[in-house]
Amino acid sequence: MIRFLEPVWLVAVVPVLALGAVYVWRQFRRRSYAVRFTNVDLLRTLAPKGLGYRRHLAAGAFLLCLLTLASALARPSMDAKQPLERATVMVAIDVSLSMRADDVSPTRIQAAQEAAKEFVKTLPDTYNIGLVSFSKAASVLVSPGKDRAAIDQAIDGLQLAEATATGEAVFTCLSAIQSVPADGANGIPPARIVLLSDGYRTAGRPIEDAAAAASAANIPVSTIAFGTDSGTVTIQGQMQRVPVDRPSLQKLAEVTKGHYYEAASLPELKQVYQDMGSSIGYRTVPREVTQWYVGLGLLFAFAAGGMSLLWTSRLP
Repeated sequence: MIRFLEPVWLVAVVPVLALGAVYVWRQFRRRSYAVRFTNVDLLRTLAPKGLGYRRHLAAGAFLLCLLTLASALARPSMDAKQPLERATVMVAIDVSLSMRADDVSPTRIQAAQEAAKEFVKTLPDTYNIGLVSFSKAASVLVSPGKDRAAIDQAIDGLQLAEATATGEAVFTCLSAIQSVPADGANGIPPARIVLLSDGYRTAGRPIEDAAAAASAANIPVSTIAFGTDSGTVTIQGQMQRVPVDRPSLQKLAEVTKGHYYEAASLPELKQVYQDMGSSIGYRTVPREVTQWYVGLGLLFAFAAGGMSLLWTSRLP
């Protein structure tokens, strides 16, 4: 989509439109004078055959040239995606016992592992990626870095445990992000947290506190509510329902200006990760295309000059 970096200069279009209006007015005025000469047959013998509609083509091309060049003064641009330097992505995966549920084939945890590894592959090699797992507590399995093999190995080795400390997962990710080397830059790197969970928080600090901390650090948390409400697991010989806590995860994403997703199957989870991979670590910057407008204006100018020389032997 075209937008203008200095739209105030679009005022230059006004004189061009005024010139076009004057041209149209003059054509109607010339026609009215011709009608006054009532002896049409005599007029045809006195006046040579004109150019007809062709006389307007050169004028039209000339006006388009002026219009395009006037628009170029406003510095037209198009949005372009640019990778962020030092971009860091922290992936936090829920490893509570509810992830044993088989409502997602083959199980929630196995589907999460497969999709997470594919997600890591979609990210550019220049990104720092870290991995956090959380159950009763949260721990950094792989510190942010560019070692993809270490990430894959850690994902394969995830072990389930009791409880769900969603808030602690966010706090742990924030601490890991702060450990990324500055590399001569100021402040923490541009970062995002991707958190996958399937259940309600049962341990650790509240999710609301974690959301406030992430928001203060200007680090979006994108959340994935994974699983279905019909999921069940057997714990200590008793079957327990393990529905997904969608409201809390959605609120966490909204407060931190991240994105909230729902996935109830492996294909859906893979699609969510693909969507995330196309946006994480990028920023949208304007790419000026003034040269396109200048080039187009020159083409219209050459067209106007060529048609005028061909049909009238003079430049417009």
